Amino acid sequence: MPNQVEEVRYQMLRPAQVVARRNACPIVYIPIGILEWHGEHNALGADALQAEGIAIRAAQLGGGLVFPPLYYGEVRTEALMEAAAPDRAAISEKMDLPPENFGPDRIPLPPLEQAMNYQRLLLHILHEAETLGFRVGVLVAGHYPLIDHARSACLQFNQRTRTRREDGMLAWACVDFLLVEDAYPGAGDHAAGWETSHMLALYPHTVDMSVLPPKGGKLIGVGGKMPPQDATAAFGQETIDAAARVMAAEARHRLEHDKEYRKHGRTLQEGLWRQEETATQKSRNPKSPATKPAKK
Repeated sequence: MPNQVEEVRYQMLRPAQVVARRNACPIVYIPIGILEWHGEHNALGADALQAEGIAIRAAQLGGGLVFPPLYYGEVRTEALMEAAAPDRAAISEKMDLPPENFGPDRIPLPPLEQAMNYQRLLLHILHEAETLGFRVGVLVAGHYPLIDHARSACLQFNQRTRTRREDGMLAWACVDFLLVEDAYPGAGDHAAGWETSHMLALYPHTVDMSVLPPKGGKLIGVGGKMPPQDATAAFGQETIDAAARVMAAEARHRLEHDKEYRKHGRTLQEGLWRQEETATQKSRNPKSPATKPAKK
């Protein structure tokens, strides 16, 4: 479990505790991920575990609550290491499963229908969050390909008349590496230094660095600029905190300036909080030259 300053997980709180936190900040973070190979050294639930950990940190920093993570329901024949990776045969062997288990014949629905069902599931969850009194719902994608499904669901949700009337919940979707790529060029990977550092920071007992080959050796189902052998808990916590700060700022701005995001084509716009932050800095020191927002 992530090292927590305060409990923000919805399912772990009593009703009065939920009401107090929700009344103070009616934002809910909804982590989504999948069960997928993340190298021999990482847990299979790494995507949702990371999304949950970053969401928890965002709620601790900026307020709000975190729903239980969603591990299921995605398209199983696309963007899944066991089904689509170049070394998927080696992954299947390590999992002691036949490769055909991850083929299209084992899933009764074609990819498009799987995707549509996943969209419906996300929409259902967003509507449930709204009924529980939240004003902003944030889908936090741990598995990178899910960000497009999440954004699509948010666009559909925000298109409703209820949201347009300014009394419905606003939905937004994000993924950690896109939030901080300005500060960390090359952010994001699959089971390499970026994700392994996150897991070392959040759930160190799930990581076994001893099974990794010497740096430069062959890795199965791992890809990224930073070798997993260079991963550290300190770097993981640094990047978790950086992503959580941006995530919390985006969510809070939507809560406090919701009219800006209810306009057509504006519901998923990002960075407005940075513009406001820069304008505030200028008003405090009008003689200073315009500067770019500090990298987190």
